[in-house]
Amino acid sequence: MKLSVVALLIAGTALVTVPVMAHHSFAAEYDSKRQVTIKGIVTKVDWMNPHVYFYLDVQDEKGNVVNWALEMGPPGLLSRSGWTRNTMKVGDEVTVEGTMAKDGSNQANARSVTMTNTGKKLGAASSESTKE
Repeated sequence: MKLSVVALLIAGTALVTVPVMAHHSFAAEYDSKRQVTIKGIVTKVDWMNPHVYFYLDVQDEKGNVVNWALEMGPPGLLSRSGWTRNTMKVGDEVTVEGTMAKDGSNQANARSVTMTNTGKKLGAASSESTKE
C-alpha cells in the first residue's frame, strides 16, 4: 500500500512539473531587438499547447530554400483572436513579422501573419490582436 501511495505522488509530481518545464519565457529564447519579416510557403502546422508552431520554406538571399520554425501563442488565445485550426494550411503562402531566436537559428516568434491569398493579417502572439 505504501508503495502505491509513493508511486502516485511521484506520478502526480511528474505530471505537474513536465508542462512547467516545457513552457519557456519569451526573453529566454528570443531577442526582442532582432525583428524579422519573412515570406514563405507553409510546410507544417502543429496546433497544440502550450504554443502553436508552424514551419515555412523560405528562399534565402542565395536562392536556397531554408525551412523556418515559427512559434505563436497558445491555441486558445489564437482562437479568441480569429484563428482556427484551418486558418493556415500546408501550401499557403504567408508573410510573418516576428522576433529572431537568440541562438541565430532559423526560428522566430511570430508576432503577426499575413495570408497572401486574402491579405488578412492576424495577430500571432499575446501582444497582437486580429487585424483586417
